[in-house]
Amino acid sequence: MMLNMDFVLRLLVAGILGAIIGLDREYRAKEAGYRTHFLVSLGSALIMIVSQYGFQEIIKENSVTLDPSRVAAQVVSGIGFIGAGTIIFQKQIVRGLTTAAGIWATAGIGLAVGAGMYTIGIAAMVLTLIGLELLSYLFKSIGMKSSMVSFSTTNKDTLKLIADRFNSKDYLIVSYEMETLHPGEAEFYQVTMVIKSKRNNDEGHLLSLIQEFPDVTVQRIE
Repeated sequence: MMLNMDFVLRLLVAGILGAIIGLDREYRAKEAGYRTHFLVSLGSALIMIVSQYGFQEIIKENSVTLDPSRVAAQVVSGIGFIGAGTIIFQKQIVRGLTTAAGIWATAGIGLAVGAGMYTIGIAAMVLTLIGLELLSYLFKSIGMKSSMVSFSTTNKDTLKLIADRFNSKDYLIVSYEMETLHPGEAEFYQVTMVIKSKRNNDEGHLLSLIQEFPDVTVQRIE
């Protein structure tokens, strides 16, 4: 009975630690939030418990040999399917890598707590949050992130002005795609750009820059 209560405690602690990491992702408006991280950590802890203690009766047989780590080891490869589902690649932009890495780390935390290594699990959770938040804050002026901007204009001269505006020390145009459209007699230009910018320049800042040009219509910034 006491052993079962210890197992329940392990599941509870693993779920809480996973949910804490998930809250950070939820705050950042990522697809994998606190529920996903809670379930990943809880499930990993459960698999570790089953791996360690679920085959005790079988091991008692003289002709049976068993490696208890083999079941838990499948979590490491299996979690890759969930992580891959959070990664999006579009027009030279890769999104979701940090969330996928966070899910992978959360699975490791669940395995550690499932094995009864509470201190290691809690320490890993704290370090994961440091990696997600504190490092991002400390190096936001150094690192760059990619954003895709899609807009249209009827003034061709505006395109050069926008390109010159984004070719600065804070921005770098990675790709530029322009399509000339002729709806009726009017001619306008549809442009899609992938821009690398300083991390402290968010999408709202990009929108304000584009809106400096009154003849530009913004379709999408992401």
